[in-house]
Amino acid sequence: MGVASSFFRFIWENKLVALSFFIIGAVLSSALFLDFLAPFDPYLIEMSLRNLPPGTPAESGGVYLLGTDPLGRDILSRIMLGSQVSMSVGIASVVISGTLGTFLGLLAGYYRGWIDTMIMRLVDIQMSVPSLLIALLVLYILGPSFLNVVLVLAITRWMVYARVARGLVLSLRETLFVEAARSLGASDARIIMKHLMPNISAPLLVLATLELAVMLLTEASLSFLGLGIQPPDSSWGLMLAEGRTYLTSAWWLVAVPGFAILLTTLSVNIIATWLRQKTLDERGKKTLEKSDTGVKKQAGGGQ
Repeated sequence: MGVASSFFRFIWENKLVALSFFIIGAVLSSALFLDFLAPFDPYLIEMSLRNLPPGTPAESGGVYLLGTDPLGRDILSRIMLGSQVSMSVGIASVVISGTLGTFLGLLAGYYRGWIDTMIMRLVDIQMSVPSLLIALLVLYILGPSFLNVVLVLAITRWMVYARVARGLVLSLRETLFVEAARSLGASDARIIMKHLMPNISAPLLVLATLELAVMLLTEASLSFLGLGIQPPDSSWGLMLAEGRTYLTSAWWLVAVPGFAILLTTLSVNIIATWLRQKTLDERGKKTLEKSDTGVKKQAGGGQ
């Protein structure tokens, strides 16, 4: 009963955040359970059904809720297939770039010296070049594919994690708990993994959530330009590219995937903002508790 009341209280107090979680949950569910939830085969081509408007009844039963595309495929099913591809690309690239950037940022912040200088100069060099330009150049050389898109997106965004992780480690490496662990003979690897990593994980989680929206938009841009996901697979950016020719005659071909991108990225950003606020609140409470403890100890010592 307590868990249920807390859940409903959270929804009531955070209506926009709860709606964002619902939207992301719906997108992930459609991606994970595509075979069970898709109303039609997203790959089935039927030229006699091309560019049907939303709400058109299907001869085999059911309704084309969002219409059909120029090849007669159900757009709702294609949107669900696109969520599977787009979310897979976004999550995989966030995991890879986050792991690489956090690892290099930890090394730079903890060891400093020439390691810090080398990693940070590499970060400065890569951040001086537009990420989209790097992605277009690499994909033009390697060729567009799912794996290449994931790797390119990861390579173009690892610097963000490296900078944040380095800054956080620099502020923690001289703290008392790290000095105590070092004086007790703890190895560098143990200090980094057991003491530093848990203390920087919350800000990095917020950053990863924000980066997911960036990855989704970048993947959509690359697919729209023809260097991302390729047919017969589907992604929201590819659906935009396929529908732009029919913008004046079949508006739903562009409006539906565009609205899916808008809703998903907006929901991710709202969740990231909420997570950041929660993280700041928790850190503020911990700081206040430590201050109160210190004051009580000083008062006890004075007595």
